[in-house]
Amino acid sequence: MRCPYCGSTNTQVKDSRPSEDHTAIRRRRVCSDCSGRFTTFERVQLRELTVVKKTGRRVPFDRDKLMRSLQIALRKRSVEPERVERMVSGIVRRLENMGEGDIKSETIGRLVMEGLKGLDDVAYVRFASVYKNFREARDFEELLGELAGDEDEDDALPKRDAD
Repeated sequence: MRCPYCGSTNTQVKDSRPSEDHTAIRRRRVCSDCSGRFTTFERVQLRELTVVKKTGRRVPFDRDKLMRSLQIALRKRSVEPERVERMVSGIVRRLENMGEGDIKSETIGRLVMEGLKGLDDVAYVRFASVYKNFREARDFEELLGELAGDEDEDDALPKRDAD
């Protein structure tokens, strides 16, 4: 592993432990040359995933890019980082279990939308505005109407009388 501070490949693992959701191994490392300390994560990768963009361009799937886009949508929202990490791990697992090496970007976007809808409504709307390429206020109104419709359906469920 290359040291992020000095670039040396002379690094040692000082401590290893599973991540909180047990989907990765967290390794604490130290550089023998500059004494810099840093952390790496090791994850199981079932297959190489390639994202097929709308234009047909193909790029390697990047878990960190997915995490960054979620962090942008969740900026200044009070959502625990562990929940976001579990969501990302779940999306990656679903993509790997699809059995395909090529994944359409629309599929990833749909999975992210599903996850955000259950995690945080504001982040869901933020992500949707970029993912669905909103052009005017009416686009927001329609999405908010859908969200309100989902909540109305929840309210329509029969309620039990308190005895």
